Amino acid sequence: GGGLVATCVFGVTRGAALIAGGVLSALGGAAVDRGDAFGGLLVALAIVAPLAGILHWLESWVAHDMAFRMLAEMRVGLYRKLDELAPAYLVRRRTGDLVAMATHDVEMVEYFFAHTVAPAFVAVLVPATVLTVLAVAGWPMAVALLPFLVIVAASPFLMRRRLDDLGSRDRKALGDLNAYAVDTVQGMGEVLAFQQADARSTAFLDRVRTHQAARIPFYRSLSRQTSTLEVATGLGGLAVVITGAGLVNDGELAATTLPLLTLLALASFLPVSEIAHVGRQLADTLGATRRLHQVHSEPVVVESPPRPVVVRGPQPTVPAVEFDAVTFTYPGTERPALDTVSFSVEAGATVALVGPSGAGKTTAAQLILRFWDPQAGVIRLFGDDLRDVDLVDLRAHVALVSQETYLFNATLRENVHMARPDADADELEAAIEQASLGDFVSSLPERLDTAVGERGVRLSGGQRQRVAIARAFLKDTPVLVLDEATSHLDAVNEAAVHHSLETLMAGRTTLTIAHRLSTIRNADQIVVLDGGHLIEVGDHATLLGSGGLYARLTAHQMSAAGAGRS
Repeated sequence: GGGLVATCVFGVTRGAALIAGGVLSALGGAAVDRGDAFGGLLVALAIVAPLAGILHWLESWVAHDMAFRMLAEMRVGLYRKLDELAPAYLVRRRTGDLVAMATHDVEMVEYFFAHTVAPAFVAVLVPATVLTVLAVAGWPMAVALLPFLVIVAASPFLMRRRLDDLGSRDRKALGDLNAYAVDTVQGMGEVLAFQQADARSTAFLDRVRTHQAARIPFYRSLSRQTSTLEVATGLGGLAVVITGAGLVNDGELAATTLPLLTLLALASFLPVSEIAHVGRQLADTLGATRRLHQVHSEPVVVESPPRPVVVRGPQPTVPAVEFDAVTFTYPGTERPALDTVSFSVEAGATVALVGPSGAGKTTAAQLILRFWDPQAGVIRLFGDDLRDVDLVDLRAHVALVSQETYLFNATLRENVHMARPDADADELEAAIEQASLGDFVSSLPERLDTAVGERGVRLSGGQRQRVAIARAFLKDTPVLVLDEATSHLDAVNEAAVHHSLETLMAGRTTLTIAHRLSTIRNADQIVVLDGGHLIEVGDHATLLGSGGLYARLTAHQMSAAGAGRS
């Protein structure tokens, strides 16, 4: 609030100093013409002339300081909202579009507060003061000037709806353009491998043209607006001169006063024109604001309860994880990913989820971390409904090693450390060794301080997977979810990591998902899913003997492996 008031004060005094400079110059010229003393006027002009520049600097400094503080808060607010909405909302939005929102759109709103709020105040105050002075000196001049000031002031609003529509369309087209560019750069390997460079270039050019088609009419409208302002300003000054000349001719106004009043009249157009000239930014700002508002008004699908229960940890008589008639359907789809699924995992036991692709295995893993909430049924962690537990507390008790490990463009140390930032160097080293990453780290020139590149591009698939396992070791949680944890490993690496995983699983409740059934035959219990339905439950030997889906999947994999060896 204080910054906004200071910006307005500096803006008004700057306008006054600019007008005063013109008035003092005119008075000095008149004094020279009459042969009067003008030393005092020169001293006043020497003070006022630099004052306008100093006040402009102060206005700009305070306005930008206020605006950039607000910009930082807006970015943090947007990040927090996206954090609350993830991953449900992120599935529906494109990365490049969200990046554009967090950068360009937020900066557009900053521009409004830095360059529009205070000038708008000045644009009202200065013309009102000038009209008052003209009315006192000779009311016909004020009446003559008023229509032209109204035209200049109204021009930004006359085409407001069209400019707003074009601005919103432009921001949307720019978001799509950014998203497509990010998509193309991230998938450049596939683009080249599948000879899609020309097709992607053509599609990118189409998006550039769509953006251009929204932008050119926008500038055409602004040019029309600007020319209207310039014509109105010139005619307004002329109207004051003609009316004032009539008053001088009638003896109602001193001839030496007319130039001063003409300067004042022209000066009144300056702040109004400044507001009109930010019409483009205002339209962009409104388009950006709508997009930001759309995110902030998005309902949060998963949130912590107002009075959460504390996770109790492993209980001897209570299942560690329990699915009780769980039904879940992804937004925008009709077929449930899980349909009335019930099973439980005892504390310290290993339960494997198996089934064909699309059976609902990964969905089950994500529901345990409460990335989503089921539409029906209850999921319990150590006897407590997940919806009664604080999200941070819940996720502190569950470690996930997924088939798609995301590595940040940072060092290896930072990527592993994120699992538990308060871990010391010895704990970090131990996690690296336990994940069979020790030899690999030793071979790196900067060891743990080696940058892994964007998305871990400098590491192989197997190395990225072992970083995920190291994170799980470091996080040291009672519940472990392994979602295709060895999917990217070859036979040699898998054997090396398998021992690490067994060490990791010891004493923990583990839910493991694997396509390769050889990796889960030692599980205490196997849950077989197909098309979202629970088909059968039992250990390896029991399920093989029953001759059901598990037996058929095992036989199919064994025959495929045999064919591969022959």
